[in-house]
Amino acid sequence: MQLFTLLLLCFWGVAQGATLEVGKGKTYGTIRQALEAAMAGDTVRIHPGVYAEGNLTLGKKVTLVGVDYPVLDGRNSDEIITVTAPGVGIFGLQIQNSGQLNTIDLAGIKVLSTNHVRIGNNRMRNCNFAIYLSNVQDSEVFGNDVQGTPKEEQNTGNGIHLWKCERIRIEKNYCTGHRDGIYFEFVTDSDVLGNLSEKNIRYGLHFMFSHNDRYRENTFRNNGAGVAVMYSRQVEMTNNHFEHNWGGAAYGLLLKDISDSRIRHNEFKQNTAGIYMEGASRIDVEQNRFEANGWALRVQASCDANNVRENVFIGNSFDVATNGHLVLNKFEGNYWDKYEGYDLNRDGVGDVPFRPVSLYAVIVERMPFCMVLMRSFMVYLLDKAEKIMPSLTPEMLHDEKPLMREPQLNQNHPT
Repeated sequence: MQLFTLLLLCFWGVAQGATLEVGKGKTYGTIRQALEAAMAGDTVRIHPGVYAEGNLTLGKKVTLVGVDYPVLDGRNSDEIITVTAPGVGIFGLQIQNSGQLNTIDLAGIKVLSTNHVRIGNNRMRNCNFAIYLSNVQDSEVFGNDVQGTPKEEQNTGNGIHLWKCERIRIEKNYCTGHRDGIYFEFVTDSDVLGNLSEKNIRYGLHFMFSHNDRYRENTFRNNGAGVAVMYSRQVEMTNNHFEHNWGGAAYGLLLKDISDSRIRHNEFKQNTAGIYMEGASRIDVEQNRFEANGWALRVQASCDANNVRENVFIGNSFDVATNGHLVLNKFEGNYWDKYEGYDLNRDGVGDVPFRPVSLYAVIVERMPFCMVLMRSFMVYLLDKAEKIMPSLTPEMLHDEKPLMREPQLNQNHPT
């Protein structure tokens, strides 16, 4: 029995690997020396200090662990860490000042054609692309503090960038100061959960050609625009917070050529447009709250078979705007603070339909300079006349069952 226990302990030590200490007065003076000596399964423990060692390539299964955030500095010329082996872990480092080239996307951490990589609780500072995954599967990026130094859009990389990846989890990261906070291109079956993405030049989160993904419980605020989902399908968008995304072409959520997706339990507050939809089909927009936006919904005539139901619209300048008369989308059971109808049978549902597209919204859609007349008495009279005798607003765009009272939505808002 004692022999078995001894053998088990020996096997456990081998399985766990050795720990190689790096730093002043430690076994290894540089990270590169420790990586050259390390075997697969070993841990390289990096003590406080500044390490400017050029590009470090992790071509074997090792784990880098920082003590009190040692600094890996790229001196504005190098890619700092490149991962090519499966099973690598990178934790607790401050990685800063990656280089920038027009021909290659240099990054603070780049992971290439591998799997089961974990990148967690690092500080990324002034990197062109902070964390870059290319052709990666079954990996996690979590708890990282990603802060860039924004320049022109074309000269700034993304905070967390994924290309051609599968089954990736992006969780509880902070992203600011990049072109896009989080970027997906050709990414499938992945999750974006509990992140805060703010003050990025373009989008807080950007999807391109990415299918069967989910993002939930994130906050997107003060970006050029909150989130863009383009040329994608089967995307689940739940319990997110879109706030203060202002600008001439800014949106809380931009949907372009997207299909078969679901938008539920989100809050859109103080955005130029809460949701802008173009070429969107078979989207369920359910139980969301639209408050104090310029436009709550801008639904272009290219959209069809979308369902907008059980949402709350409060304090928006325009609840709904569209650029066509043919209506192929359904609005039902929403609460509109501008509804002035009645409920004689007291079932909580208005007895007359609500038309959320005002005449003034139609005019502004065609002639944007008319925005200067906003909240004028003339606009008030025009909208009242249109309600009595509709002529220019889309006749079929109406909510047959508007709610009389604001419902309590089940929303979990991230901080």
